[in-house]
Amino acid sequence: MGIEDASMRNGRALSDQWADSVVVRPRTTEQHITVNKRLVLGFAISILTLIIVTAIAITLSVSFERCAAESSGALAANGSSNSKWKQSRNTNISHRDSEDGQQPWRHLRLPATLRPRHYDLRLSVYMENFTFSGEAHIEFECVHSTKLIVLHTDRLEVDKVLVYSDSKKAGVMRIQRRFHYQPKQVYVIALHREMKPLRTYKINITFHAHIEHELLGFFRSSYVLNGERRFLAVTQFSPTHARKAFPCFDEPIYKATFRVSLKHESSYQSLSNMPAEASMSDEDGWVTNHFSRTPRMSTYYLAWAVCNFTYREAVTESGVVIRLYARPDAIQSGSGDYALHITKRLLQFYQDYFKVKYSLPKLDLLAVPKHPYAAMENWGLSVFVEQKILLDPDVSSFSYQMELTMVVVHEICHQWFGDLVTPVWWEDVWLKEGFAHYFEYIGTDFLFPKWNMEKQRFLTDVLHEVMLLDGLASSHPISQEVFEATDIDRVFDWIAYKKGAALIRMLANVMGQPLFQRGLNDYLMTHMYGNAARDDLWNKFSEAMQREGKDINITQVMDRWTLQMGYPVVTISKNDSLDNSVTISQEHFVYDTDAKIQNPELFNKSFQWQIPLTLAVGNSSHISTETIIWVSNKTETHRVGHMGGETWLLGNINQTGYFRVNYDLHNWRLLIQQLMTNSTIISVGNRAGLIDDVFNLARAGYLPQNVPLQMISYLSQETEFLPWHAASRALYQLDKLLDRTEDHSLFSDYFLRQVEPKYHKLGWPATSPQGSFMQAAYQTEELQREVMMLACSFGNKHCHRQAVSLISDWISSNKNRIPPNVRDIVYCTGVSLMDEDVWEFIWMKFHSSTAISEKKVLLEALTCSDNIFLLNRLLNLSLTSDLVPDQDVIDVIIHVGRNPLGRHLAWRYFREKWDILNSRYGEALFMNSKLISGVTEFLNTEAELNELKEFILTSGGESAPAFARAVEIVQANVKWHILFQQQFYRWLRKAPDG
Repeated sequence: MGIEDASMRNGRALSDQWADSVVVRPRTTEQHITVNKRLVLGFAISILTLIIVTAIAITLSVSFERCAAESSGALAANGSSNSKWKQSRNTNISHRDSEDGQQPWRHLRLPATLRPRHYDLRLSVYMENFTFSGEAHIEFECVHSTKLIVLHTDRLEVDKVLVYSDSKKAGVMRIQRRFHYQPKQVYVIALHREMKPLRTYKINITFHAHIEHELLGFFRSSYVLNGERRFLAVTQFSPTHARKAFPCFDEPIYKATFRVSLKHESSYQSLSNMPAEASMSDEDGWVTNHFSRTPRMSTYYLAWAVCNFTYREAVTESGVVIRLYARPDAIQSGSGDYALHITKRLLQFYQDYFKVKYSLPKLDLLAVPKHPYAAMENWGLSVFVEQKILLDPDVSSFSYQMELTMVVVHEICHQWFGDLVTPVWWEDVWLKEGFAHYFEYIGTDFLFPKWNMEKQRFLTDVLHEVMLLDGLASSHPISQEVFEATDIDRVFDWIAYKKGAALIRMLANVMGQPLFQRGLNDYLMTHMYGNAARDDLWNKFSEAMQREGKDINITQVMDRWTLQMGYPVVTISKNDSLDNSVTISQEHFVYDTDAKIQNPELFNKSFQWQIPLTLAVGNSSHISTETIIWVSNKTETHRVGHMGGETWLLGNINQTGYFRVNYDLHNWRLLIQQLMTNSTIISVGNRAGLIDDVFNLARAGYLPQNVPLQMISYLSQETEFLPWHAASRALYQLDKLLDRTEDHSLFSDYFLRQVEPKYHKLGWPATSPQGSFMQAAYQTEELQREVMMLACSFGNKHCHRQAVSLISDWISSNKNRIPPNVRDIVYCTGVSLMDEDVWEFIWMKFHSSTAISEKKVLLEALTCSDNIFLLNRLLNLSLTSDLVPDQDVIDVIIHVGRNPLGRHLAWRYFREKWDILNSRYGEALFMNSKLISGVTEFLNTEAELNELKEFILTSGGESAPAFARAVEIVQANVKWHILFQQQFYRWLRKAPDG
C-alpha cells in the first residue's frame, strides 16, 4: 500500500528549503532523565548514537538524490526512434558536475531516466464554471535506476498520486515526498524504493484546474448565436502547454500513445485526435466519450474540444472521414464548404507526393472564434481561427481566399512533417515549419495551377520578406540553441518559417524534383512515428543524390546555411581581360555595415557559404541557358560564355537561391536598359528579383540611391503582376522613411508618374450587363488590384473619385456593389477622404456583418481615417470589445500605425497599454513580435529612437529579440536619413519630367 504524507497531499505546503534539499529529517522525543552518573553516561552514549544515525540518514538521502541526478544517462539504442531519444538526451547529462546536479528538476530538460509509453486520460469538463478534473494513468519505462519521477505540470492542482510497479514485486510503491517546482513547471515525486532499468511502472495522478481564459493549454472561448452567448473549450498545447491540461513528459522526444475519455453535459459534444469508439450516457444528463488509442505522438499534438458545433463531412477515396466543425450558422451558410473540399484533395495530393499514406482514420477541422495562432496542426484534429478557414464566396476577395487556402495547405502538410515525424528538439523546429511553409506554395499550385505560386508569389511573400529580417545584425541562425524555456517560443519566428522554406526550395532546385521527392520519402519512412534532426534529413538527401551518381555532401553544404545567421551578397564583375572571365565574390549582407565594427566578436567569424549560383549571359535579343557555379571561397574567377560590350550578366536565375546579387555599375545600366527596351527577355521572377535586390542594396549602401529609381521607370511597360508587387513592397519601405519629410511630394509624384499610365490602361473591374462584376483571370485581376492600390495610395484623383462614388452608392442604396477583390482599397480610400458619417457607417456594417472575411476588411478600413479622435476610439474599442478577435486587435494597432496620421497615436497607445497587451499576448510571442515590429517600423528620427530605447528600459524588454530588432531597424532608418536622404532627393529633382 502506498503511504503518503497527508500534509503534502497537494504540494502547496512545501517550502523552498525542502525543494533545495529533499532530506528526511528525523524526529526526536524528549525524555525525563534522572541525573546520576550512570544515567548521564548512558544518555551521552544515546545522544552520540543518535547523531551518528542522523548523519548516516542525511548522507544516504543526499546520495539518493545524487544517484537520481546521475541516472540521467542515455538510452541504449533500440531502432531509429530510440537512437534519436538517446541523442536528444545526451545534452542533458552534463548537469552531473554542476552545482545543483543533485536536483534535476532545476534543469530545462527532464532527466533522461524515464520514458513514457502510454497515457490513459480521463477528464470531466464542467462548462458551467469553467473547470475540469482528471485522472492521468501513465505507463512508463525506467531507463536508468532512479528514485525520482520528474514530469511537467503547470497551473494544475494535484490531488492524489500513486505509483505502481509492474515488475515481479508488483504493487504500490511508497512515496517519500512530492512537490511542484514552479520555476521549471515540473512535479517531482521522490520514492522510497529505487526503480530498476528496463522495467515498466505506472503512475496515477488525479488533478483539477481551471479552463483558462488565456488562449493556451485548455482554454475557453465563446460566440453568439441567435442572441444567445454560447461557450466552447479547446486545447492549444504547442509548444509547451500540454502540461497546463494534464501531467506529462512535455518534450517532443517523449512520444507515447494516448487514450482519451471526456465526460461532459450531454448538450455538448466532444472531439479528440481519434474517433470515438464508445459513448455512455448517465442518468444525470452527462455523457462520456471514449476515444480510440492514438499512434505514438508528442504531447503537444494531443488535442480535444468540448463544443456544440455542427459539421459538414467528406470522405476520401481511401476512406478517410473529413469533417469541418463550426458554429451552426456558419455550417448552414456553407462557409466551411471550400476548406472541406480542398482538404479532401490535399490529403490525396500529399499521399501521392510523399508516397506515405495518411495515418489516421479521420481528420477533423475545427473553426474556433479565438485562437493564439492562425491554426494548429493537431494530429487528426486541426484547429483554425475562423478567419483562416471560413469563406463566404459572395463577399470574400481573392487575396482572402488565397490566404485561407495556404493556411489549410500548411496545416495538412503538418500531418506528415510534424505529426508523423517530429523534430527531436525545438532548435530544429524549422524542419516542420519550413517544410509546411514551402508546401503552402507547392500544394496551392496543385489546387490552382494558374496561380503559379511557387515560381511567383513565393518570391515576394517569402524570399523577399525574410531577407529583410535576416539582413539585420540581430538575426540568428535558423537552427538556434534553446537554453531556457522562454527560448522555445522564440524559435517560432519568420526565420524558422520563411527562411526554412527558402532553403528547402533552394535545395529542391539543386537536387531536382525526382531526387528531392525520393529523399523526402526515405526520410518519412525511416522516422515515421518517431523523431528526427536536421542531419537525418541531410543524410537521406545525400543518399538519394549518391544513388544517381551525384557526389554532393548535403550536410556540408547546408550546415553553412542553417548554422550561420544571415545570407551572402554575391557580387559579379566582368574582368577587363579577353578570356571571358568574371570575378565572383561573397560577403555577409548586413543593412547596417557599422555593425561589423561595433560588434567585432560576432562579425569576426568567417561567414562563408557554399553557394549554388546560377548564371546566364544576355543581350538585347537573347539570353543564354543558365549554368551553375558552386561558389565556396570569398573570391573566385570563372570563365563564362562569350561577352561583348553590350552583353550583360544575370545571376540567381528565377531567384531559386537564398542570396542577393550585385553587379558592377555598367552591368546594372545594361540590365535597366534591357528592361526599358524588352523586359520579357528576363523572366518574370528575375524582374521581380532585380527590383528587390536593387532597392535593398541601395538601402544598405552598396549602390547609389538613383539606381533603384532608374530601374522602376520601366514599370509603365510591365504587364505582369509580380514585378509590380515587388516594386510596391520596396516602395512601401521608402514611403515609411520619407512621408514626414518636406520633399515627400517629389517622391510620391515621381512614382505616381510611373503608375498612372498602367492605371488608366487597366481601369477598374468591368461589370456584366446584369450589373455584377466579372471575374478576370487571376494574374490580370491581381495586377489590376495592385496598380489600383498604388494609384489610390499615392493620390491619383480619378482613383479617389471612383472610390468615393462607390461608397456613396452603397450608403444611398444600402446595396454593396463594390467588387470583393478591391473592397479593402475602396473602403480605406473612402474612410480617409469622406466625413465621420462614413466611418460610423462602416463601423455599423462591421457590427452587423456575419461574414468573417468582410468583418476583417471593414475593421481594417476603419484604421484609414484622418480623424485622430476616431482612431483613438477604435483602438480603445478593439482592446475592450468582444467583437474584435485577438488577432485583429494587433492588426488594428499596426494598421493605425501605418496610417501617416495615426503613427504617433499607435506608438503612444502601444506604450500606454503595454502591460495589458503583454499580459494578453506575452506567451504567444509570435503575435507579440508582430505587434512590436508593426508599431516601431515607421520610427525614423533621433528623438523617436531615444523614446524607443527608454521605453525598452522602463518596460523590462531588454531581453526580447523583437525589441532588439526594432532598435536596429530604427537606427538604420535614422542613419539612412543622415547618409542618403539629400542624395535621394537631389536625383529626383533632376529626374526626367521632374
